[in-house]
Amino acid sequence: MTTEDFRAAAHTAADLVSDYLAELPGRPVWQPMDAAARNALLDAPLPADGRPLADLLTAIGRDVLPHPMGNGHPRFFGWVNSAPAPAGVLATLAASAMNPSSAGGDHADVHLERAVVRWIAELVGFPHPAGGGLLTSGTSMATIVCLAAARNRAARRAGWDVREDGLAGLPPLVGYVTGETHSCVRKAVELLGLGSRHLRTVATGPDGRLDPAGLRAAVERDRAAGLLPFLVVASAGTVGTGTVDDFGPIADLCAEQRLWLHVDGAYGAFGVLDPAIAHRYAGLERADSLALDPHKWLGVPVDCGCALVRDTEELRGTFSLVPSYLRDEAAGALGWFSEYGTEQTRPFRALKVWATIAHKGRDGIARDIARCTALARRLGELIEADAELELLAEVQTSIVAFRHRTPGHDEAALDALNRELPVAVQRRGRVFVTGARLGEREMLRACLLNADTTEADLELLLAEVKATAAELQP
Repeated sequence: MTTEDFRAAAHTAADLVSDYLAELPGRPVWQPMDAAARNALLDAPLPADGRPLADLLTAIGRDVLPHPMGNGHPRFFGWVNSAPAPAGVLATLAASAMNPSSAGGDHADVHLERAVVRWIAELVGFPHPAGGGLLTSGTSMATIVCLAAARNRAARRAGWDVREDGLAGLPPLVGYVTGETHSCVRKAVELLGLGSRHLRTVATGPDGRLDPAGLRAAVERDRAAGLLPFLVVASAGTVGTGTVDDFGPIADLCAEQRLWLHVDGAYGAFGVLDPAIAHRYAGLERADSLALDPHKWLGVPVDCGCALVRDTEELRGTFSLVPSYLRDEAAGALGWFSEYGTEQTRPFRALKVWATIAHKGRDGIARDIARCTALARRLGELIEADAELELLAEVQTSIVAFRHRTPGHDEAALDALNRELPVAVQRRGRVFVTGARLGEREMLRACLLNADTTEADLELLLAEVKATAAELQP
């Protein structure tokens, strides 16, 4: 392959991707794959001979791009999956061309990562000492990183060295969450050897927020039982309803009880940039750690999460292990990124973050986020004005939890209908919405992350929900 071969293929790829993005709004949001197309991908034989780049691009355009998840479309309201930021798409190509390991050393990606981690901290107003954070694959990994530091601090305060001695013999460490806490927290607790039965579910108030009085009572019970409370997980936007916990009283209690306060801001932490809802985030800056995803509300192409930790040495002390072959005096006082998390070979995630933020700037990002939250509030108003629909929770960020309610149906029938609705709506192809449970009730949840979404798209969403419900009625 010559340089000109690659150049020609790169131009073709740019046209292919540009056409794909331009055509998205006029296509169905999502449709099930044809069985033959699916099987062609599943059963593709291992090739014995190579294929020209032009041939590969033709296959991508024919067999892959026509079958998207749907999240680039302005009428995609499912889960918490964003459309890719164009600047991030372009930067991904350049980062792949360099293909470094961003574990450490003196090259551009390492220094750029320290800068963008600081930018992220500045965007959400979280204290950022140098070395107090790193990019990860997502908030699931960032949560493991942050909770590992919390675990090691708690064990050390109890006179125990987890890295040397493990957890055997240490009284159980206990953490506190709510019923709406993301499942990645439980997974992290299990993987860190703490046991999910030592993760207490604290009640929430009528507003869906963690109840400080209930938290205090749970902590006191566990201390009296000889256990070691060490962690509280609060949310800067729950995945079900977008609820933001009241951080001030929780931080007060954590300071008093010497508990590590971790905030799950995967989706919602960037909501602090919207002046209309910024007050909800008061006290976020008092957390010991914050996990969040630039690949959600910022639109950075997947994968990209971020772990921010207030105490740099606590983080480094949890993970640092430098074998002789990696000693590098040029690394400086902060050492390598691989000393702050689990990955040794790390991809060049920073360039797409840098490009995404630099392209829009803080003000542009804030405008997009404010538009999404305003659209969400408008969707809530449309639902409340519709006799067929019911809003299930206050719209606090950009997630709207609602359900269809058919007059005369009991709760069991309403649950059955709302359980069926999301997939049935998706299959129609005009909008994409997902479902979940809120307490004991099945619901639909619309997440708005795309600033290109319009009020007409919201009206179509509700029209599709009602039309689909009518088709599903006996």
